[in-house]
Amino acid sequence: MADDGSIDTARGRVKTAAGELTGDQSLKNEGRVDRASGSLKDKIGDAADKVRDALHHDKH
Repeated sequence: MADDGSIDTARGRVKTAAGELTGDQSLKNEGRVDRASGSLKDKIGDAADKVRDALHHDKH
C-alpha cells in the first residue's frame, strides 16, 4: 500500500493537471498544496524511518 505522502503527491499532480486543462487557477493551487504536503509527509516519514533504524541498530 502506498503511503500518505505518495497519495497526496499523486492527487496534487491530478489536480494541477486538471486545473491547467480547465484554466481553474484555484484547482491548480490546490494541486500544488497537495503536492507540497505529500513531499513533506514523505520527508517526515523518511526521517522517522532513520530514527527507528538507528534505535533498532543500537539494540543489537
